[in-house]
Amino acid sequence: MNHDHYSDETLARILKDTKVIALVGASPNAARPSHGVMAFLLSRGYRVIPVNPGQAGKTILGQTVVATLADIAEPVDMVDVFRAADQLGGVVDEALALEPRPKVIWGQLSVRDDEAAAKAEAGGIEVVMNRCPAIEIPRLGL
Repeated sequence: MNHDHYSDETLARILKDTKVIALVGASPNAARPSHGVMAFLLSRGYRVIPVNPGQAGKTILGQTVVATLADIAEPVDMVDVFRAADQLGGVVDEALALEPRPKVIWGQLSVRDDEAAAKAEAGGIEVVMNRCPAIEIPRLGL
């Protein structure tokens, strides 16, 4: 896939089809972008499961935090990644080990690793990078 451009139709389809999101890098700090995006997604009716090993067992915005993707007890549609770009490959490896696999890995703004994306896509997972669903949802009128 061309990761320099995503059609509005592709982004809208992904965001409409997604119901359960694992948010990797979720923060309890309200000043952090991941916190604001998580609050936005929850307000739009998504089920959001925060993933942060340092916060595991605690809650963020009323949702129980898990340490890893493998600790999530239900199927996930999307993995939303708030980690440094060089960490995306590790998140992809975790996602590829899940059964069932998530449909999408979404790298937040500045989170782009084309090699990790190719690996995810080879494993049947769609990838969006360097985008934010909290920006795309209102922009697309969803």
